[in-house]
Amino acid sequence: MLPTTEELLIALKGILSQDQVSINQTILEQHSKDESYHTPSLPDIVVFPATTEEVSNILKLASGFKVPVIPFGRGTSLEGHVIPYKKGITIDFSLMNKVLEIREQDFLVKVQPGVTRTQLNKELKKYGLFFSVDPGADATLGGMAATNASGTTSVRYGVMRDQVRDLEVVLADGTVIHTGSLAEKSSSGLHLNGLFVGSEGTLGCFTELTLRVYGIPEYIMAARASFPTVHDAVSAVVSILSAGIPIARVELVDEQSMKQVNLFSDTDYQVKPTLFLEFHGNKAGLKQDVEFMKEIVADCQCEGIEFETDQAALNRLWEARHNLAYAYIHGYPDKKMMTTDVCLPISELAGAIEHAREELNKLGLTGGIVGHVGDGNFHTVLMIDTNNSEEIKKAEEFNESIVLHALERGGTCTGEHGVGVGKQKYQEREHGEALKVMEKIKMALDPENLMNPNKIMKF
Repeated sequence: MLPTTEELLIALKGILSQDQVSINQTILEQHSKDESYHTPSLPDIVVFPATTEEVSNILKLASGFKVPVIPFGRGTSLEGHVIPYKKGITIDFSLMNKVLEIREQDFLVKVQPGVTRTQLNKELKKYGLFFSVDPGADATLGGMAATNASGTTSVRYGVMRDQVRDLEVVLADGTVIHTGSLAEKSSSGLHLNGLFVGSEGTLGCFTELTLRVYGIPEYIMAARASFPTVHDAVSAVVSILSAGIPIARVELVDEQSMKQVNLFSDTDYQVKPTLFLEFHGNKAGLKQDVEFMKEIVADCQCEGIEFETDQAALNRLWEARHNLAYAYIHGYPDKKMMTTDVCLPISELAGAIEHAREELNKLGLTGGIVGHVGDGNFHTVLMIDTNNSEEIKKAEEFNESIVLHALERGGTCTGEHGVGVGKQKYQEREHGEALKVMEKIKMALDPENLMNPNKIMKF
């Protein structure tokens, strides 16, 4: 028989201090949701461990009581990953927020899971280094690893999985393991880093992460290029990549979204399908690359291109892109944001984006299309009235349409947001028999199904 909340509270206070355990209603509500449109659900208790040992003790206790456990970073996920639909214990990692070691000569850093992206980069800057994965939100690194986050810089530096050298993981029974090493490569054993990154808290809790970092580029140049159509913009990206130009970021913002950018960020950018680009390297080399790039985009009907090298102007450009979601939220205060996320082979990207716009117009939904088009990933930002069942139905119909379109063309239902509960129904279609292998791994590591249950897989 499951314990009562009071019994669980007493047991947890036996292994944690009084202020590390909470049933305060406001705290419970804060941990009942993420930034998605999915229905909130309260956990029974929220705990705030400060060490790996405390996390291990929490999981041993939960295993003994057969109580679900949900890891929680900052709640910036977009598919309901941290919503405790089966109640239980939410583990908030905000106290585990230390940068433990910077090995500048190895280009490695060891951090606790509650460290945020901007916090880490502030520390790394002292050493002339930076962490590359930039999903926009100031998410925790533990959460970013849990969803295999990527973002604007993945076209050059790769996604979260590419940066993880080692994880310290506490399994469902409290066992503590390491998944890798400090070495740059290894042929020893199964690739556990790849297994745990993207597992969304269903296999264990991350308590330390060893991550790859990079030297801050000598010179950074950004550009904003406008085109008559989305197809022309995507064609330009394919041509730039084919030419081997070392582009660090390339983001597509469609016409509707450029309107929102101007309204929210007080800019006067041209209201056309636009590429936001950034180049990293040395000044002499970049000058040659940029001249070549200008020729390429001209061949793709580019209607105007503006360059920025001043740091303030660079920041303003990328803040406008990163704040796009808030631009929509601010522009439609009576609606709630729903964000889609699919990824396709780059050769299929233009067609997929055109299909998405046609579907948006057909269904009469409000929204814009943006994307990390250098790696085939795009999002539609939808603004919907969650009290209008017909509008919610249309939004779900739209999401399914673009997901199925991506899967039929060799893509995936999620490029970076993860599965959570929102993309769960597409897993069998995307993975087929491989989904059964994932289920067997889950049951081997978590036989009682206590780690973030009913996420990714339907049990």
